[in-house]
Amino acid sequence: MTQADIGVTGLSTMGRNLARNLARHGYAVALHNRTQSRTTELVNEFGTEGAFLPSAALSDFVGSLRRPRTVVILVKAGPPTDTVIDDLAKLMEPGDIIVDGGNAHFVDTRRREAALREQGLHFVGAGISGGEEGALHGPSIMVGGSAESYESLGPILRSIAAQVDGEPCCAHLGTDGAGHFVKMVHNGIEYSDMQLIAEAYDLLRQGLDAAPAELAQVFRDWNHGDLESYLIEITADVLAHVDATTGLPFIDVVADRAEQKGTGRWTVQTALELGVPVTGIAEAVFARSMSALTDERRAAQPLPGPDRTTRPARTDHDLVEDVRRALYASKLVAYAQGFDQIAAASAEYGWEIDRSVVATIWRGGCIIRARLLNSLRTAYRAEPVPPTLLADAAFTDSLAKAQDPWRRVVTTAASVGVPTPGFSSALAYYDGLRRERLPAALIQGLRDFFGSHTYARVDRPGTFHTNWSGDQQEHQVDAPG
Repeated sequence: MTQADIGVTGLSTMGRNLARNLARHGYAVALHNRTQSRTTELVNEFGTEGAFLPSAALSDFVGSLRRPRTVVILVKAGPPTDTVIDDLAKLMEPGDIIVDGGNAHFVDTRRREAALREQGLHFVGAGISGGEEGALHGPSIMVGGSAESYESLGPILRSIAAQVDGEPCCAHLGTDGAGHFVKMVHNGIEYSDMQLIAEAYDLLRQGLDAAPAELAQVFRDWNHGDLESYLIEITADVLAHVDATTGLPFIDVVADRAEQKGTGRWTVQTALELGVPVTGIAEAVFARSMSALTDERRAAQPLPGPDRTTRPARTDHDLVEDVRRALYASKLVAYAQGFDQIAAASAEYGWEIDRSVVATIWRGGCIIRARLLNSLRTAYRAEPVPPTLLADAAFTDSLAKAQDPWRRVVTTAASVGVPTPGFSSALAYYDGLRRERLPAALIQGLRDFFGSHTYARVDRPGTFHTNWSGDQQEHQVDAPG
């Protein structure tokens, strides 16, 4: 063997496992890492899994690939990625393909794709979800870039992706940054999903005075119904785990500071620019920021709260069932908001993303895989696509059954002093959509009063301003047509 089918540079956990996945599927894989020892370790430990061609020099690595050359980069996002791309581009020829499989910001991907296109190179931004296990056994892969590059690359990626009902969890979603944008939103929904699960656990633990092991069984039971998902499954495992050193529940020895790497913030920032209210994702991001305020929280301990010795007069079973329904409804809001953001970006950047395809490839491999996605796929295949997922017939009945428990959960949480920003914001979004009129009319009146920002009327077209400091007469600023 003198040439490889595909190359992987950046052999940390994700890169190493993806290279092994490719080799296991019969591809000859060229290997490169800035530190040669990682390449050597991979070959020594897993060389029997397939055909590997290791190279110490980047030039030898590129030279070991058959044309058109395809290289997957899995290095730290930002400047390190730019450095590797620049070095590769000098060694590659028109028609070759560079794939960034990291968590790059989609704006960077668009910039890089445009620059490499001018050199005749294909640049593909591929969002890869599933963590190290997914990279090895089958991830969900969200691909952006030219259709031409996907003709060559697609068969390889589809073969190593997770498979659900015979369908690969991999698809070409649009040009330039489409794949990384969808991966970013996936991570944003992941933030919201985990926050909602954490709130459900917290409220049940405080409200029932239950041990983590007892709640683990609750989540196991939930995973057999409409909440079935990877995150619910592993929540049960985490809550059941016992710390070997102390003998205490694992959850009680973990510091309550949730870290973040930036994709959640990117999702919220981009949503603000697009004008899409992703309130659940935003609250999840802010909740992580709140968890980091350890000094402030310590200083606030003396602040008064409700009497925790009393609970609402409901059975434990009632509270568990209410939280289950509230969790399902709130998760549905998180998905709806994320898919709305994808639609808005698709229109803004001309990607033409099919949301039913996104739902399809998220059913396996990725972190937010869930039974719910089957229903989302069906909803987004409808003609016409519903203006909001919450109004789709598949979900209106579930929401109708959930809304009273949902309200009781938010009320109960407030009455006992348990913060539930995820549940609360999801319910507020739901109620906002239901309203025929919102108090934004007053906001427009105030804006016109102090800043002459004008307003529209409900009874006739045009833009208007009231002379608030003078005769308070209304004037039409412009007329339609």
